[in-house]
Amino acid sequence: MGEREQLIWELRDQGIRDEAVLRAMATVPRDAFVDPRYRGAAWRNHPLPIGWDQTISQPFIVALMTQLIEVGPGDSVLDVGTDCGYQAAVLAVLGCRVHGIEVVDELAAVARGNLADLGFLVDVASGDGRRGRPEHAPFDGIVVAAASQDIPPALLGQLRVPTPDRRGGRMVIPIGDSGEQVLVLVERTADGYQEREVERVRFVPLVGGSDRAH
Repeated sequence: MGEREQLIWELRDQGIRDEAVLRAMATVPRDAFVDPRYRGAAWRNHPLPIGWDQTISQPFIVALMTQLIEVGPGDSVLDVGTDCGYQAAVLAVLGCRVHGIEVVDELAAVARGNLADLGFLVDVASGDGRRGRPEHAPFDGIVVAAASQDIPPALLGQLRVPTPDRRGGRMVIPIGDSGEQVLVLVERTADGYQEREVERVRFVPLVGGSDRAH
């Protein structure tokens, strides 16, 4: 069994049941998104450094967050903390219209290059992820790949309002301190928002344009 197939079996064992998500994880070449020094470990189920004090997320976490927001063809998704573009590529393979935002200008450029080289049509902007991308809202799904002390109000406001024939938007975000956080799923409802804690996780902090690390 090759490394790619082994990873998919591991994801199944860890509770990823959405077959479309598993196919997307198998389709996206993770080795194309990592530093050349780490490509030998690209299909292993752990995060890897990508520079600028950032990491490419563990495949299980990417798959879990994607599964939780329950998006598919034609859905509009915001990818906060796009870093090298890996999560955005997985969402694009699912048929979503993906809008990314990355606070580190150099990483945003890396993501745009990676995605373009592989033929993924993803719009990646440089900017403060806490503000989202209101010009493209509302979103059916929002994935936040960095830890926040709270849920940014701007992101809540950019989730789609439910209608009789369509559920409200869903966001998944790590909440907590810089050590360990809890992954929280938020769904917009007719009456407001519902939150559910999912799993303990570890992410780098979500920073704005004025307080980012250099």
